[in-house]
Amino acid sequence: MVDNGLFEEDDMGKAVAYLVAMIAGVIVVGWIAVSLLHVLVGALAYLIVGAIVVGGGVYLYGKAKKGLAPGTRTQRRIEAAAKTYRMRNR
Repeated sequence: MVDNGLFEEDDMGKAVAYLVAMIAGVIVVGWIAVSLLHVLVGALAYLIVGAIVVGGGVYLYGKAKKGLAPGTRTQRRIEAAAKTYRMRNR
């Protein structure tokens, strides 16, 4: 068999092909990882915003309920206004 350099060129071609395949694989895996991370961070952001909204609603509901509790100034004013309204509309 005559060695005319074809084996060396084939080996070099395989090495380049493997290198290109490895680079393409790293790019694809990186793209998938970034996409997945984007989805997870987006879902986490929605959860955080939802928790803040729900927590704010609970806080405001508690403040409003506490403000209208029996014996508070606001509740006494409401009762006095209702009493005045009833007396006026007899």
